[in-house]
Amino acid sequence: MHQEGDGGTGAPERAPAANQGPSLRPQAGTGPSGKAEGAEPRPDGAGEKKPGKPRRRRGRRGKGGRTGQPAPAQKPASPQKPAAARPAPRPNPRPNPREDKLYAALDLGTNNCRLLVARRAPEGFKVVDAYSRIVRLGEGLASTGALGEAAMSRAIDALNICAEKMKRRGVNRARTIATAACRTASNGPDFIDRVKRETGLSLEIVSTEDEARLAVAGCAPLLDADCASALVFDIGGGSTELIWVRLESNGNGKCRPVIGDWISLPCGVVTLAERHGGVDVPANVYGNMVQEVADHLAPFLGRLREERDSRRPFHLLGTSGTVTTIAGVHLGLERYDRSRVDGIWISPTEVHRVTRSLLDMDYRQRAAHPCVGQERADLVLAGCAIFEAIADAWPAERLRVADRGLREGILMSLMDADANRRRRRRRHKSKRGPVRTEASA
Repeated sequence: MHQEGDGGTGAPERAPAANQGPSLRPQAGTGPSGKAEGAEPRPDGAGEKKPGKPRRRRGRRGKGGRTGQPAPAQKPASPQKPAAARPAPRPNPRPNPREDKLYAALDLGTNNCRLLVARRAPEGFKVVDAYSRIVRLGEGLASTGALGEAAMSRAIDALNICAEKMKRRGVNRARTIATAACRTASNGPDFIDRVKRETGLSLEIVSTEDEARLAVAGCAPLLDADCASALVFDIGGGSTELIWVRLESNGNGKCRPVIGDWISLPCGVVTLAERHGGVDVPANVYGNMVQEVADHLAPFLGRLREERDSRRPFHLLGTSGTVTTIAGVHLGLERYDRSRVDGIWISPTEVHRVTRSLLDMDYRQRAAHPCVGQERADLVLAGCAIFEAIADAWPAERLRVADRGLREGILMSLMDADANRRRRRRRHKSKRGPVRTEASA
């Protein structure tokens, strides 16, 4: 993912015509009569008409002037060769509409507001702009069942920034979605209308199934083609999506993910922390959080007992702020670095060690950690509890970390839809064949 600037193109200049021939205009420096313009009068009156004598043509004097010496013979001027035609200037290359088109994906979740602007590239897409802000839209939702005024105001402030970025960049196609908080809040539809009035953005409340599919699409490049299956999980602020994916080989060393089953749990880092506490989290409170998530997982685990083949390799793939935070703490980063986190493999033992180190910290120590920060200090242990319940239910030797998800899935789906539309148009044109004119008919 790279950033790049936009370039403009101008109209190509017209090439000079070749072999135009001699000019029909008077020679430069002569007036309409053919005399040299601005020439001073001759002192001896030469060239003036004398009265009573017929006018006769006088020859041109040489350099001798009044001496009467004949002018030296001049060589006849050789006809000028027409100037060779210059090659037409090469026009500025026109931007490829397919590559120049800008796409935007906006995800308003229970905790975060995220925007990604990108253009298509050979390796997938190239990021042009990105934005992320923790807004806690779902703050207090678990207890009141509605979005609070302060939370909605924070979200609208962030959405206004996103709308301005999209407008300034000249985005051609966009999809803007809202997830769990707006899906479950009693005033969710009213908030969507307010967003439209105040920001101009049309948010789409996506279903849990659509959210799961987008998460898989965004993380698909990180699935291990050597495995038979994987459990993809996205720990959100208000819900957690789990997707069982079968990996089918397409014959060229890559795998095609096929969703076998999925579930959306009604617990995320915000809702779980509000129910159990996130500032002070003793061991027994943490254990209660793990157990609550395990209870929600039981039906899904039962459905997948026959789906999973223990004799074939399998791995976990996690996409969320919780998983990337755990990876950053594990790597000992002094500052979070996406390039070092996205795509790395860690073991359950390493995850367990990070979780215990976070449990040993108090709130201030977690807030001071460079990979946690104050905005996540009261949520990170709830996320660890959700992850621990998942790892206990599906023991795996490896976990892959994904710093990507819904936004990337939205971008790929928009680009794929445009590519399919172009292919259909080309097939339609090829079936119609060349257009016959009257002359060729």
